[in-house]
Amino acid sequence: MNKHTDSFYAHSIPNMPEFPQLQGNIECDVCVVGAGFSGLSSALHLAEKGFKVVVLESAKVGFGATGRNGGQIVNSYSRDVDVIESRYDQPHAKALCDMIFEGGDVIRGLIEKYDIECDHKRGGLFTALNKKQLKGLEHHKKNWERYGNDQLTMLDASQVEEAVGTQVYTGGLLDMRGGHIHPLKLALGEAAAFVSLGGQIFEQSAVTSIEKGANPVARTASGSVKSKYLVLAGNAYLGGLAPNISNKAIPCGTQVVATEPLTDEQLKQVLPSDYCVEDCNYLLDYFRLSADKRLLFGGGVVYGARDPQDIESLIRPKLEGIFPQLKGIKIDYTWTGNFLLTYSRMPQFGAFDDNIYYLQGYSGHGVTCTHLAGKLLAEALTGHAERFDAFAQLKHYAFPGGRHFQIPFTAVGAAYYNLRDKLAI
Repeated sequence: MNKHTDSFYAHSIPNMPEFPQLQGNIECDVCVVGAGFSGLSSALHLAEKGFKVVVLESAKVGFGATGRNGGQIVNSYSRDVDVIESRYDQPHAKALCDMIFEGGDVIRGLIEKYDIECDHKRGGLFTALNKKQLKGLEHHKKNWERYGNDQLTMLDASQVEEAVGTQVYTGGLLDMRGGHIHPLKLALGEAAAFVSLGGQIFEQSAVTSIEKGANPVARTASGSVKSKYLVLAGNAYLGGLAPNISNKAIPCGTQVVATEPLTDEQLKQVLPSDYCVEDCNYLLDYFRLSADKRLLFGGGVVYGARDPQDIESLIRPKLEGIFPQLKGIKIDYTWTGNFLLTYSRMPQFGAFDDNIYYLQGYSGHGVTCTHLAGKLLAEALTGHAERFDAFAQLKHYAFPGGRHFQIPFTAVGAAYYNLRDKLAI
């Protein structure tokens, strides 16, 4: 039986809900493969519109990146306004940029509508490590303000130190439309909301094969689901179920640690603002406080989604570099999770055979963009595909190097940009 990884998130939920395993053959309007944020957002938005929806999950609800990420509500996509406007024609770029804050709005709306308790806090801080990055944040602020975000404030070094408790940064950008949540609690809350609307979730029900046709069939070891539409939302955990889309992105691992709970004295020195924080490096670090006042600190990327031997040894130097006052602090939990990276760094939405849809490739911006994805999918299946098509029209590029060399080639590129960050060029 596939259980949750040994994370702080899983340990902090003592009575984890159980959903049955699929037994037998059933039919529905929409079958969703994957009970992460992409699948849950899709299922919930579709159920709200009256569809009969079944979700098949190979392990547990929130098993993958959904239940392992840093829990930060970060707006936009992995490629932001400046790149989008330079890469696509004006109408297409505007359509994409008009949605850059919507994922966070969807999350907050679901929390309020279904009274989901997930330790939600407002406030996300982007921090600069040098003058070049600070200038980039000033440009970033202007771009986001052009698309309607009026909750942005530039902070100087002393203001960042007051909010975060470190002298490492030269300044920052505070986004009060950002924030943080307990991601696994959010996923379970969305699952409960979906079930309350008549939806069905089956855990330990890995899809082993798909039969295409007018009514596609998803088969598991002990049953099948026949539907009008099939949605593939497994992201980095989809496996080889759909090679035609999985070969257009690569899985990557990121590492997170959770310290022991901080004392009141430590809290005065570390994140007194209770914002979530991420820096501006290509291989960025990110951190925040949990509801029980642990420091959750993540960073680094392992291309190919291998699990590092010693996560603490990778993360502790980063943590203590930012917060020397926490040198030697006990780390209670370490874990890793996989996200799916695309060559363009833009998410990949689309359909094949007219009735099999896919949502994947958030490239590190999955918490918010997955929630947007589910909303857009529900719009598309009710005859309003314009916004979904803004993403579906994006080209999906394969990574250079082919099947054997795409991961090392990507790692070399990342090392180059990491060096540029260190040299501030």
